[in-house]
Amino acid sequence: MILMQSKAVFLDAYRELNAKKLFWLTLGLNLLVVALFASLGINKEGVSFWHWTFDNQFMNTNFIPKELFYKIQFTAWGVPIWLSWATTILALISTAGIIPDMVSGGTIEPMLSKPIGRIRLFITKYLTGLLFVGLQILVFAVGCLLVLGIRAGSWEFGLFLAVPIVLAFFSYLFSFCVFVGLVTRSTIAALLLTILFWLAIFIVNTGDTIMLSQREGAILQVEDRQNDVEVQERFAQKRIEQFREQGKPIPGEGDEPLPTNATDSLSAVNPTLTTARDRLQETKDSVPTWEAWAKRVYILKTVLPKTQETIALLERHLISDDELSDLMQMGANGQSANEDEPAMADPRVPERVAEIMRGRTIWWILGTSFAFEAIFLGLSTLIFVRRDF
Repeated sequence: MILMQSKAVFLDAYRELNAKKLFWLTLGLNLLVVALFASLGINKEGVSFWHWTFDNQFMNTNFIPKELFYKIQFTAWGVPIWLSWATTILALISTAGIIPDMVSGGTIEPMLSKPIGRIRLFITKYLTGLLFVGLQILVFAVGCLLVLGIRAGSWEFGLFLAVPIVLAFFSYLFSFCVFVGLVTRSTIAALLLTILFWLAIFIVNTGDTIMLSQREGAILQVEDRQNDVEVQERFAQKRIEQFREQGKPIPGEGDEPLPTNATDSLSAVNPTLTTARDRLQETKDSVPTWEAWAKRVYILKTVLPKTQETIALLERHLISDDELSDLMQMGANGQSANEDEPAMADPRVPERVAEIMRGRTIWWILGTSFAFEAIFLGLSTLIFVRRDF
């Protein structure tokens, strides 16, 4: 009896979503993106699109195997751009009205008159929205699997991890959307506030990347400038030895005074050493500042859902650390650090930041994110159970 009641509510909610036609629109768009994915290719000359080939000295099968090329496309734009942005926006538009429409006047009363608990009614409606999105992701994953298998000869069943990963990503936002929709009883308010909340998360994620880049760039500058100081000190030491061999007085030794801008004998015989030391100290002083800001942003991210890191879990699974390292080195090919550029502009910084991001544990990413979702879902359930509709 209980299962039949839940099934009836579930089917009723799904019919409402299906009637909006957005399910079929989104499905059609997913198939279109899969067709574009299949149109891309790679050969010995470069990247191809349909029958056109664009020569590229690095992006070809001499450097990148076909299966890796398609996995890169899937994780570079298929999931983070299409599923995580375009499809999610369409899904939010489709599902934002599930709760507000249910609790609006004249709609909730017939449901509450049925012998079904409020908690089960609410959770069933919530799961219906997730199923709507899950089916779209599944269609996209199946299409990409066929493309990878047929065009690259590699059947990467790990692509199906996109279903739970992207669904988890959507559930963070959907829990917030459901909460706002229940409190305001407005689909528009729920949708707009959820998008603003999503934008806030994006800003925090961007700030996290910037702070990490600045911190790691400053640390790299300390390492580089420390090496520069050591080189200048060795050069100064050789000059002092030459002065001794030639019987010349050495500034700072005995009664010989030091020049005004020198702090010791080494800097006295090699003025460049003073500049190198000053630059090293300046960079050392900046490191604690960036470390403090990076820590603050990390704490803020801990209490928010990890949308960016959740999506990146798929890349962790599909692309190995060695493959990622090779790609990062190719991207930095021909680049070098410039003293006049900001620390974060160092071409070695992205590799360090990527390593830090990959080092963040799955328990931190998913655990704190699901805790956020559980809090909002729990509050929504409590409000739904106690409110007098």
